[in-house]
Amino acid sequence: MTLSPAERFAAAQSRQRQPRVEGFAARQRFDLDPFQRAACIALDEGRSVLVAAPTGAGKTIVAEFAVYIAMQEPRAKVFYTTPMKALSNQKFQEFQAEYGSSEVGLLTGDTNINASARIVVMTTEVLRNMLYANSPLLTDLAFVVMDEVHYLADRFRGAVWEEVIIHLPESVRMVSLSATVSNAEEFGDWMQAVRGDTDVIVSEERPVPLEQHVLVRQKMLDLFDSSGTAATHRVNPELVQLAKAGGRSIQGRSSRGRRGADRGRWHAEANRVGRLDRPDVVEMLNGKNLLPAIFFIFSRVGCDQAVRQVLRSGIRLTDSAEREEIRAIVEEHCRTLLDEDLAVLGYWEWLEGLERGVAAHHAGMLPAFKEVVEELFQKKLVKAVFATETLALGINMPARTVVLEKLEKFNGEARVPITPGEYTQLTGRAGRRGIDVEGHSVIQWVDGLDPQAVASLASRRTYPMNSSFRPTYNMAVNLIEQFGRERTREILESSFAQFQADRSVVDLARTVRKQQESLAGFERSMQCHLGDFREYSSIRRELGDLEKKASKAGLSHGNRERIQRQIADLKKRMKAHPCHGCSDREAHARWAERWWRLRRESDDLARQIRTRTGAVAKIFDRVTDVLLELDYVRVSDAGEATLTDAGVSLRRIYGERDLLVAECLRRGYWNDLDVAGLAAMATALVFEPRREENPIDDRYLPRGAFRRALELTTDAWSELDDVEREHRLPGTEPISTGLSLAMHSWARGLPLGSVLEEADLAAGDFVRWSKQTIDLLDQISLVAPPELAATARAAIDAVRRGVVAYATVA
Repeated sequence: MTLSPAERFAAAQSRQRQPRVEGFAARQRFDLDPFQRAACIALDEGRSVLVAAPTGAGKTIVAEFAVYIAMQEPRAKVFYTTPMKALSNQKFQEFQAEYGSSEVGLLTGDTNINASARIVVMTTEVLRNMLYANSPLLTDLAFVVMDEVHYLADRFRGAVWEEVIIHLPESVRMVSLSATVSNAEEFGDWMQAVRGDTDVIVSEERPVPLEQHVLVRQKMLDLFDSSGTAATHRVNPELVQLAKAGGRSIQGRSSRGRRGADRGRWHAEANRVGRLDRPDVVEMLNGKNLLPAIFFIFSRVGCDQAVRQVLRSGIRLTDSAEREEIRAIVEEHCRTLLDEDLAVLGYWEWLEGLERGVAAHHAGMLPAFKEVVEELFQKKLVKAVFATETLALGINMPARTVVLEKLEKFNGEARVPITPGEYTQLTGRAGRRGIDVEGHSVIQWVDGLDPQAVASLASRRTYPMNSSFRPTYNMAVNLIEQFGRERTREILESSFAQFQADRSVVDLARTVRKQQESLAGFERSMQCHLGDFREYSSIRRELGDLEKKASKAGLSHGNRERIQRQIADLKKRMKAHPCHGCSDREAHARWAERWWRLRRESDDLARQIRTRTGAVAKIFDRVTDVLLELDYVRVSDAGEATLTDAGVSLRRIYGERDLLVAECLRRGYWNDLDVAGLAAMATALVFEPRREENPIDDRYLPRGAFRRALELTTDAWSELDDVEREHRLPGTEPISTGLSLAMHSWARGLPLGSVLEEADLAAGDFVRWSKQTIDLLDQISLVAPPELAATARAAIDAVRRGVVAYATVA
């Protein structure tokens, strides 16, 4: 008999439990913390785990233990999923160094390396697609690691995490790693309901303690007094007094001759609000041995300006040996970039900053540049990084100090305070295990700063994880194909979204399942060798009910006569039934009575479930109704929902505009597009402009086939929007052509400089949208008619060049 990996693990448990944990622990640089050890033991004993712990606490050790025990079993495989390609690349390299390149693979949509390896790192979307396609790579899968599982709350991508958790085979154990969300137990309860045995392990202790300060001009004051902590919120009395005095009790010092046009303006503001300018802060931290530091600035432009300001001050944080090493690393990473692109990308200014130990880090940068900054920071060659909050999301870049210039950010509509969760995520970068005794967070004083409000940001259990799950057209056709419409509704009732919307639905459904098991047991106990005892007991119950009814006062003579005739008929039927002559009749009857009583309770619970909100299933019904109306799904004579050819194609199309893409392909709207035109069209379907960006004038868009295809595609969007709203669905935003002209130029081979000028985008943004364009073109190439599929493949090659090609393989 062939055992699955999970069964082999179970069989081996009695032989080797603690020895595996101890063997793994002996390989680590540090002793396992209590939460790490507890999680490893749970995995070793055959359970799944949800681990919620602060940034930098060492959650990934638990994932590494799952890999460790899987590699000791023949053929067992581990999938390590991450929310970002940068994280996937990082884990891929780490596992290669540990287990060798032959044992490790990488799948990120645009990268496919050694997919059949025993350890495969991938983005979560890749695993979701594999589950829907029933990929043979799932064979022998023993563990799935879901790193940064709190991404489940992400408005755009969070549903993917729930899809994976719901659809993974029951034999696969999960290692879910989360930030310290406030409702970890609730999420763990849901995991227990849908996945079985799952231990919830919460740690709120940082491995490196965090010292929190407020910088008032040149003086760094502790946020909490000597006896206070973040948990007690006892604020330093000196800060409270300063807040009342507006910071005037601390005298500023003069600037030391800053150069540059903005010196006077910045210094005047610094004096007014009690702030040092950035170069002074860098020098002060350097003097206090508090570098390397990450300065979080909630603006890309602000990050770039900060680097320029520090460079103009003349600061140099590196020696000659470090500068030589920096140049070697930069040249190695950037050797494939074209010389003509370097100036466009600001390469020389960027290199000067790196050689001085200073850099920016934000999404507008070229991915290659960000990778270099990350590597140099990890090697302690770059000492000061000015970054947006995206750096806090999982990349391994711990610092000695984190500086927050402001405690508010622009959310696209207004300036809003950062949340406790964001504060914890940002300050979680402070303190390097094995290097620092403590980490430091520094908040710069601003007028009106409330120290008590700052202290409240440092509270534990930072933010709740709320589901963003919503059925999509692609999800609907995949689930209908696999499970049918009714079974799909049951699956969606098990989602975390439904669990949170009406937690009792999941509890009731679990109770009903248990009652169904008991009903089956009662039915076996009342079986009679002479006939159908349930039928016999039904006659007895009906007879008893009528006899009670007949005994009631106030019945009319006619009703009483009618009931008596029914009673006589039932007695005749009961005596004629084969089971009436059974010697064990009354014993069977007692079991039958239990069966009927429990059946009534179970039916009542089922009615409650049907009348509850059923929010997710209702949305699924509306989505399915749209698919039925547009003939992506049909209902057979037997009442079963099946997919049409168009529905089968829709199974392979993912994204916000899945139905629009499928509809345009079905109608042949893009069949006449050339390579550049199809690339421009794909971009229009994925591009999301910033609120402040002005739409491009249609007069400047490519003419001919593209213009006609765009008109038809826009009409299709309008029609679908009407249909969706008729079915009480929210619809989608109009198509945006803001990047189409630039993508058309890029696909025709125009140089990067002119394309970026035309797009009015940073290089990093252009690369990101290019990669999303490639992803959609790849989907089109798999489901389109042969000629259009060939155009899509050629468009992929046209877009994947230069900086885009580098980012794709990096």
